[in-house]
Amino acid sequence: MNIIIRIANSSDTIYAETISNMLSESAKARRTGIAPRTPEYLAKKMEEGKAVVALDGEKIVGFCYMETWEHERYIANSGLIVHEDYRQHGIGKKVKETIFNLSRLKYPHSKIFGITTNPVTIKLNTALGYKQVSFSELTTDQEFWKGCMSCANYELLTKTGNRSCLCIGMLYEPPED
Repeated sequence: MNIIIRIANSSDTIYAETISNMLSESAKARRTGIAPRTPEYLAKKMEEGKAVVALDGEKIVGFCYMETWEHERYIANSGLIVHEDYRQHGIGKKVKETIFNLSRLKYPHSKIFGITTNPVTIKLNTALGYKQVSFSELTTDQEFWKGCMSCANYELLTKTGNRSCLCIGMLYEPPED
């Protein structure tokens, strides 16, 4: 394998539909509520330079993007996906490291967070310096939490006022200057 991992740009929008489908299929296979992401939304992230792609020649094999919340106070690295034929080769780790470093470069004073039930993602985040936290330490932006609506556990999340669920909250806080 000769995998290239790099910051996405407008030329990568040709992969947006494939990535959207990969995310949807992964959510179905894991029976989790990954927020649906339209090809148009993913293409916008690529055009803004707020995404990372992993390519094997002309084939998209990995992806992740960033989203800002609360006026750039919080950054979420979301949509981490590796094509099933390419898993267990360290591609997800490299994509995650690349989007994390890009987030730190673009938004050096922002907190980076995520929620997940995936043990691999928890391990990757921990290696990058994330800590497990309660949801109360994450963004309060309701648009972020609307992304959980497709999850089977959404009712549990709303019953607790977005304070807990089966997902684990993870937060990276940048060092103070």
